Amino acid sequence: MTNRPPDLDRTVLDLIDSKTKPVGALGQVESVALQLARATGRPAPRLETCELTVFAADHGIAADGVSAYPQEVTRQMVLNFLHGGAAANVFANAVGASVRVVDAGVAGDPIEHSDLLPRRIAAGTRNFRVEPAMTEAQRDDALRAGRALAENSPADVLCFGEMGIGNTSAATLIAHKVLGLPLAGLTGRGTGLDDAGLARKSAVLGAASERTATTLDAEAALAEYGGFEIATMAGAMLGGALTNRPVLVDGFISTAAALVAIRIEPKAERGLIFAHRSAEPGHSEMLEALTARPILDLQMRLGEGTGALLAWPVVRAASAMLTDMASFDSAGVSGPA
Repeated sequence: MTNRPPDLDRTVLDLIDSKTKPVGALGQVESVALQLARATGRPAPRLETCELTVFAADHGIAADGVSAYPQEVTRQMVLNFLHGGAAANVFANAVGASVRVVDAGVAGDPIEHSDLLPRRIAAGTRNFRVEPAMTEAQRDDALRAGRALAENSPADVLCFGEMGIGNTSAATLIAHKVLGLPLAGLTGRGTGLDDAGLARKSAVLGAASERTATTLDAEAALAEYGGFEIATMAGAMLGGALTNRPVLVDGFISTAAALVAIRIEPKAERGLIFAHRSAEPGHSEMLEALTARPILDLQMRLGEGTGALLAWPVVRAASAMLTDMASFDSAGVSGPA
């Protein structure tokens, strides 16, 4: 763990204000730069590489019709990621990020592919409307697997995405149980449910919520309602943040994983940078509860880490501002009168 000087924030803010610009002229980029310093423990971290890891898994709750898409889409999209055809692949290529794909628990037989990272906990979770989604042992295995994946990554900055039909339902209930937010405000259309589908989803989630106590701690909520991809991602966020790498948190499902990570280890919060505001209505509720200000707001709700990838150029620019931009003194430019 990097030793963080007690006056790190002051050092960074003074460094930013010494650059050849009016004070505050770079707006939120300056805030991102401060977040990068906090995440790394260094006043001017040089961050040049970014890696996206996509975690895929299935959910037993999909059998209750909470998604507009059938469960087999999870497996089909894993193959699409591996063949480079998904939005996440295209965006990663556009911004110069690498991509890894992890099977954390896709339904059916294991997928055989040389580029796939197998970390299967089981072939999907159980239906959390009637029973816990996973055992405590499965939850802990997933957290450990994710943490090891992040710790072994060579990248300077880590992005995490997800794929799993039914996972907005899992994220909704995690937020509901951990933060105590009303279920109605968190429940959205996910993959594009119509009004009837949204009503069905709301009813299913209401029944699932009644199965347990009004509020749960993060680890209990993860076991009761989570997905293997969410649990593995939460572990990866812990592994990245606690090894002093900035972690770009994507949208609604990724923020549920971040919530779990923060509640397990509060120190991880300093490494988490919220990349964008999802159009999924519950995401704004979660961001407000976490007092998080996302970098982008593009009305996206795809997942896959796409929002995190699009924030990477801003993050890299903020790092370059700290390391490469001249100061008034070094450039011989007169400062404010």
